This record gives sequence, C-alpha cells and structure tokens, in this order.
Amino acid sequence: MSTDFQSGREALGARLTELRAEAGLNGKEFAERLGWQRSKVSRLQNGRQTATAEDLQAWAEAAGHPDAAPELLARLRGLESQQRHWRRQLAAGHAPVQDRYVVEYRRTATMRGYETTVIPGLFQTPDYARHLLVQNAELMNSPRDTEAAVQARMRRQEVLYEAGKLFRVLVWEGALYALVGTREVMASQLDRLVGLIGMSTVELGIVPLGAPMALTPKHGFWIFDEERVIVETINTELQYDSADDVALYTRVWDQLHDAAAYGAQAHRLIARARGAVAAQSQPSPTS
Repeated sequence: MSTDFQSGREALGARLTELRAEAGLNGKEFAERLGWQRSKVSRLQNGRQTATAEDLQAWAEAAGHPDAAPELLARLRGLESQQRHWRRQLAAGHAPVQDRYVVEYRRTATMRGYETTVIPGLFQTPDYARHLLVQNAELMNSPRDTEAAVQARMRRQEVLYEAGKLFRVLVWEGALYALVGTREVMASQLDRLVGLIGMSTVELGIVPLGAPMALTPKHGFWIFDEERVIVETINTELQYDSADDVALYTRVWDQLHDAAAYGAQAHRLIARARGAVAAQSQPSPTS
C-alpha cells in the first residue's frame, strides 16, 4: 500500500473521529447507533480500513452532520484516485487502458489539455505512438501488446471527426523537439500536427519557448467537460473532480492559453521544428 494512500486514509479516519466526538458518543455508542460492529468503527477511525461511500454517508448522518457527507466523499475519491497506479492498470497490457480512454473520450463533449514533453495521444501517428508504448512497456515491465495498443489509440482519435466535439489542446514548444523514434517518425508526427490546424473540432495552441508567461509550465493535464481533471505522472494516474481542483486547473490552462500561438503562428513554430528535424537528418557536408 502506498504511503500517500495510507496517509490519506489516516487523515480521513481522523476526520471521522472528529465528527463522532462532536456527536458526544464513544466508539461503542456510535457503533450501536449505526448498527455496526465496534471493530469497524475502530478500523475506519484508525485508517486500517477503507470506507465505502455508503459508510461515509451513514457516518455523517449518525454524527448529526449530514452536510459533511460531500466533504467525506471527496476525500474518498481522492484516495481512489491515488490507487490508479500504472503498474496495476498495465497488468494486462496497454490495450485495455487505451480502450478505456476510447470510452471516456467518446462521452466527453469538450476537453482542454496541456502537454509539456510529448505530443498528445489524440494527435499521435501510429509510429510515434508505437515508440512511446514500447518505451513505457519496458519501463513498467508490463505485457508487450504494442500493436493492439496502437490500434486502440488510433480508435481514440476517431472522436476528432465527431460533430459537436471540441478539443482545445496546448503543447509546450519543447515537445516538438523531443525526439521520439527516428527523425523520419518525428517529421511525420510534426506533419500530422500541421494537418490538425483549422479543423472545426480542434483548437491547437503551441506555447512558445520564449513567450512571456504568468506562470511556468509544470506537468501536463486534461480537463473533461469542466467536471474532472486527469493528471498522469510516471507511476500514477490521478483524477480530481472537486470544484476547487477543476477551477484551479482551469485557471492554469487559461493562463497558458494566453501565452500560446494559434493558427498561422502555430504553423510557423511547428514548421521550424520540422526544419530542425530535417536538417539534423541530412548528412554532414564533406570537404
């Protein structure tokens, strides 16, 4: 069990203890009110058992604070997000994870995203995606189902052609120069990006390296329908759906958006990176 997860569970237990104490009941009395075993109350309070949503709702009502239920449920969702470690998600390979994303993207109408080091999966060519998936399988020691995963990632891109969708995506200019695979693979990937400019469902912005910025770029993130945020780290996928968290990431995205280049200017930035790739692939002149 991760330290972060256990710390969060203990913090939730401390909050439950606080609510129970405010009700003026000891553990035995509170268990009787709930109709539970006293041991369950103890385990929840001490962070030795993960509460269910039903447990938390019942606890809030028994403590005389039904208004505390949303807060407790938000804490529980926070715990659940911390459990989505890539090692567990990738136990059956990358393809099932990609298929899950296909479903999530299809039920999303508007998405805002920001990537700092890689071209987003929505915009990747098969060869670019293939190299990334192989690298990740090696890193995570997960099953090598690369071709199935590539196909699933390409299926995800079908949402780009669905009416009523809008994908507002920002990419840090440095990602255009991060070599993934061969220079030919990278050149094709940059050509793919250029082809997305002007699509009715895509708003592609490039955050220039030298742009004045209200804040420095940090990690990538994705906002789904202004309702939840997904952040991918090396070992974990985190999800946040509290109003405060969504509002915070929205403010960050808005500031990055203000610094980004769009349209013809974005095209020029991509073309510059494409030119750099082409120049590096040319043989050095001989004297």
